Amino acid sequence: MIPLHDDNPTDGTPVVTVALIVSCVLVFLYQSSLPGEPGERFVFEFGAIPAVVFGTAQIPAVVIPPYATLVTSMFLHGGWMHLIGNMLYLWIFGNNIEDVMGHGRFIVFYLTCGILAALSHALTDPSSTVPMVGASGAISGVLGAYVLLFPRAHVLVFIPGIGTTRVAAGVVLGMWFATQLLSGGMSAGSPGGGVAFFAHIGGFVAGMMLIGLFKRADVPFFAPARLRRWDV
Repeated sequence: MIPLHDDNPTDGTPVVTVALIVSCVLVFLYQSSLPGEPGERFVFEFGAIPAVVFGTAQIPAVVIPPYATLVTSMFLHGGWMHLIGNMLYLWIFGNNIEDVMGHGRFIVFYLTCGILAALSHALTDPSSTVPMVGASGAISGVLGAYVLLFPRAHVLVFIPGIGTTRVAAGVVLGMWFATQLLSGGMSAGSPGGGVAFFAHIGGFVAGMMLIGLFKRADVPFFAPARLRRWDV
């Protein structure tokens, strides 16, 4: 299932969500403009490398403190499809989470989930020298928060071979998380790069655990589904 949009209105303008999307796009455009070797060096400089983060290896290309790459790696992506997929999920689900937290808290929540997600991935292979890049860990935190707050919200999804239909967010995100668990289990112990499934899992769990601390007190868990104003 590919989510297209949710029918869950917001009360404010998601300026942080938009700013994050714009930042990721601009960084990727710059990253894509670099030729072969400089492009690879850029990824090694600002991607999160487990062995460097944990201090078991030193790579000359790294020019910022290793812990800082846990943040900078969130703004790099491995290709157009990687970027588009992440930004689609952030656009659909991020605005509602920003709405229930406020702009400042959402920034802290997003970055915290991203850092915990990156560490979750790094702990699966602390000696790895393969850079991890992408916003998916932080966005997974947003999804974890969303599934606890708005599981009954309607999400328009595209199902290949069937078409579009509306499905409860709890079903969409529950299936997504189950896929990450299955894929993570199958990839455990596999050397080299690939999709950082354990970053997705760690980020999702972090979002579920932290949402109670970051949301406004008047926002309930498991809120009933709402329709967009023009659907009423």
